[in-house]
Amino acid sequence: MSQEFKHITVLLDEAVDALVQDKSGFYVDGTFGRGGHSSLVLQGLDENGRLMGIDKDPTAIAHAHERFKDEERFSIAHGSFAQLQQFVTERGMDGKVDGVLLDLGVSSPQLDDASRGFSFLNDGPLDMRMDTSSGESAAEWIARAEESEIADVIYTYGEEKFSRRMAKAIVNYRAETPITTTAQLAKIIAEANPAWEKGKNPATRAFQGIRIHINKELEDLEKCLDQALDMLKVGGRLVVISFHSLEDRIVKRFIRQHVKGDEHLPPGIPFTNDMLKIRMKNVGKAKKASAGETKDNVRARSAVMRVAEKVA
Repeated sequence: MSQEFKHITVLLDEAVDALVQDKSGFYVDGTFGRGGHSSLVLQGLDENGRLMGIDKDPTAIAHAHERFKDEERFSIAHGSFAQLQQFVTERGMDGKVDGVLLDLGVSSPQLDDASRGFSFLNDGPLDMRMDTSSGESAAEWIARAEESEIADVIYTYGEEKFSRRMAKAIVNYRAETPITTTAQLAKIIAEANPAWEKGKNPATRAFQGIRIHINKELEDLEKCLDQALDMLKVGGRLVVISFHSLEDRIVKRFIRQHVKGDEHLPPGIPFTNDMLKIRMKNVGKAKKASAGETKDNVRARSAVMRVAEKVA
């Protein structure tokens, strides 16, 4: 019997309150996970409302089929939220979506299950794929990548200043022994890190960087945001919860771009708001988890929620 890993949904009420403005609307939970947000969204819909979930993880898909097997208002799609337009169009709802919710990053069950290979605390196979049915695992990538590529990934996506030392250590180690487990990789990185931060595992940033690269998380996010804006109806809302600065920077920049519109019109020429092509407006300010929520769930401390509404 497989072990069930619990996921605590961050900013649950705040996200759903911001998302659901029409009880009869069509909504997308682009990161189904274990269905925390989806469950509350469905509670807020009437009999005409509809919700589509999306998730890369086959385990999440299986959970969705079991949890909502008797819920006719719900459907689930296996894939990346970068395929949002495809999944929405298949349901005949392009341009008619009332809200899109994204709860970014890796979920607690993925982190806590050592067999998934995300954790530097619990030994397991070095996988890190959110979709275990396709793509290249972290072990496969580390076995073939050039030292410079490994260093760039750890530096760019992990924001790790000792990335070059870590990449060199990885390449030297793999020349003698294949790196196939999380414990191996965590030990190599820790030994290559000359300045451990108090209260932070020395492998934290490197593991984050490799995970983001393996799953194309930032590329998929940029694709999804563009598609979400096109799929939303006027008045529809985009709600995004980010857990680190790289994600939040992309979301913040995207919303700001469409709130300000075209800032490159020729100087000295009168223009109207229509000419600016403003497509979104901010809904409130960025919101963080409460002190009570971060006390109960340490992973909530870095969460930032941004909400925008489509206006054109």
